[in-house]
Amino acid sequence: MADVMVYAEMRDGALRPVAREAVAAARRLADGLGGSVVALTFGTAGSAEAAKGLAAFGADRIVAVESEELSRYSPDAAVGVIESMSNQLSPAAIVFPASAQGKDVSARVAGRLKRSLASEVTELAADGGTIVVTRPVYAGKAYARMRFTDSPALVSIRPNVFPAVEKAGAGALETIALPATESKTRITGMEQGARDRLDVREADIVVAGGRGLQGPESWGILEDLVEALGPQATLGASRAVVDAGWRPHGEQVGQTGKVVSPGLYFAIGISGAIQHLAGMRTANVIVAVNKDPEAPIFDVANYGIVGDVFEVVPELTEQVRKLRASGS
Repeated sequence: MADVMVYAEMRDGALRPVAREAVAAARRLADGLGGSVVALTFGTAGSAEAAKGLAAFGADRIVAVESEELSRYSPDAAVGVIESMSNQLSPAAIVFPASAQGKDVSARVAGRLKRSLASEVTELAADGGTIVVTRPVYAGKAYARMRFTDSPALVSIRPNVFPAVEKAGAGALETIALPATESKTRITGMEQGARDRLDVREADIVVAGGRGLQGPESWGILEDLVEALGPQATLGASRAVVDAGWRPHGEQVGQTGKVVSPGLYFAIGISGAIQHLAGMRTANVIVAVNKDPEAPIFDVANYGIVGDVFEVVPELTEQVRKLRASGS
């Protein structure tokens, strides 16, 4: 069939932004195939109420799996339900967000269904009744265009690449209890660091710093810029900074950190090693500030400022505050 299934990620009973993006991307694909969109959510009792919001982004059918066991992420439960629904519907594709959770589920589903998985997809379309995707390869230095020859096509989409465009679907909601599954994993506890800002993968604006800031005590100038830019901005860091212990690993952008695709990316004092570029070169607009005019970061930047970060960034912050104060 031409239906498209979606793993719509939830956390603490609320939809993640990547869930809306995944459903909107599936809607466009289903329109090209002439099919419908079936969204799956997993959460505790009452989470179906939040799942209703997926109808605005194109979900024709929403299956909300509810159980107190789902207060925490349960990969075995998710894979079991997805496999069962796939067997029932025979969908043309199953779409996942390429979030930490989505990557885990999609890989497990691929193994269970014995199907190929295209991860970190940046383009997704129907072409002559088949599904074609584009994804980065060779650390982002090239892009591969791939065509699926079997179904379901398993695809994980890169966050912030596919806009969550509203296009109403039928939105038929059904709530089901979690089927009995044989779990091979048991979560005995969770430790989560304090977070007062968006994750770098979810933010629309990322202000990332590198060794050019000279030490952790200098991060205040980046925090000021983030504050000036507003709630959709967050901090990022290069691997060198994280390895030096200046910033937490959760902020690391790059091949061995997190891959981001924000609307606006500031590279402050970052030279632009290929490993870092692999994690941010798909940003819509890149602004680089570096005192070295030969720094590789300028090769990918849309706007470059050659100068001392300790002079440029405070001035940039002041100008952003003036613009926001004027309503521009």
